[in-house]
Amino acid sequence: MVGVGIVGIGFMGMTHFRAYQKVRGARVVAICTRNPRKLQGDWSMIRGNFGEPGRKREDLTGINKYASYDELLADPNVDVVDICTGSYLHADMALQALRAGKHVIVEKPIALRVEDARKMVRLAEKLGRKLLVAQVLPYIPEFGYVLDLVRTGKYGKLLAGHFRRVISRPDWSADIADPAKSGGPVVDLHIHDNHFIVLLCGLPQAVYSVGTVEDGVITHVETAYRYGDGGPAISATSGFLAQKAWEFSSGFELYFEKASVYFEGPPLKGACMPLTITVNGSVKRPKLKATGPEDWFAAELTQAIRAITRDEDPGPLDPRAACTALEICLREQDSVRTGRVIRIRGV
Repeated sequence: MVGVGIVGIGFMGMTHFRAYQKVRGARVVAICTRNPRKLQGDWSMIRGNFGEPGRKREDLTGINKYASYDELLADPNVDVVDICTGSYLHADMALQALRAGKHVIVEKPIALRVEDARKMVRLAEKLGRKLLVAQVLPYIPEFGYVLDLVRTGKYGKLLAGHFRRVISRPDWSADIADPAKSGGPVVDLHIHDNHFIVLLCGLPQAVYSVGTVEDGVITHVETAYRYGDGGPAISATSGFLAQKAWEFSSGFELYFEKASVYFEGPPLKGACMPLTITVNGSVKRPKLKATGPEDWFAAELTQAIRAITRDEDPGPLDPRAACTALEICLREQDSVRTGRVIRIRGV
C-alpha cells in the first residue's frame, strides 16, 4: 500500500482526498495545511466550480496532520507527495519533495515557468523518482472517447477541430484571479485544452493568438494552432468573459474524414449537446459510462499510482506533455501581446 501525503487542502486537495478513497493500492496517510481548522477536519469553507462543497466534519481518523511541509516530507510513511497548493508553489515544492526521495504528483499546471518545469523533469529522471502531472481532462468520458477515435482511426484522420473552455470570473478563489499565483486564465484554465490538443494532435509548430487584455492580464484568448502541410486545422477559445448565467462551458467540434463529432457541456449539470456523431447521413449518440468528478480524478490518480508502483506508462500524466502544454500557453500570451506567430519548441 502506497502512502500519500496531500499538500494543500483547498478545492483540489479536497477533490484528490476524496478520489483516493476509490484508488486501489494507495491510502492518504498525511495532509499538510497551514489552516488549523482544516487540520481539525473543518473543511466547510472549501468550494469550487464543480462537485460538493467541503464538509463541517471531514473524517481524518488515522491521518497525520502537519502545518509544516518539512514535517510531512520527513514522515517515513509518505511515499508519494501530492501537491495541490497554489500554482506558484508547485515547482519549488516538487523539487523539494524529489530531493527528499519522494515520488511526486502535482496538480496542473506543472509550474508557471517552462524553465522550472523542465528542471523538475530533469531532477526526477536524475533521482529515479516519478513525477506525474494531474491533468484530468482525458479521464472525462467525452474527451477520452475522442482520444480513442484518434488512436484507433475508426473514422479516419482528424482533419480539423475547435475547442472551447469559457468560465465567468471566478469569485471562489483569491489566487485564481491573481496571475502571479495562478498564471492567469490562459495558464490556469486554457492549459487543459492545450494539454488535450497535444495528446490528440501532437506538437504544433507554432501558434497565433488574439485576445482581450485588462490591466495587463490576458482574460480571453482565441488561438490557431499551426501544424504545417497535412496537419489538422485546430483552433481554441478560452477565457473568463462569460456572464454568471452560464458559469462554465466546455466542448469541442471535431471533423474526421468519415464523421463529425460534437460535444458541448459542462458534463456536470447536463450537456447542452451530449456527445454526438454524424456519420453516413445518420446521427449517433454513444452511450458513455455515467461518472462524476470523483470518478474522473480517481481514474487519473489510479494511473498515477500504477505508474509509480508498477512502472506503467503514465499516459496523459507524463510531465513532458505538461511542460509542452505550459509552453503553448505562454507562447499564446506572447502572440497576443506582439501580434506575431510564435513557434513552439516543445520538450
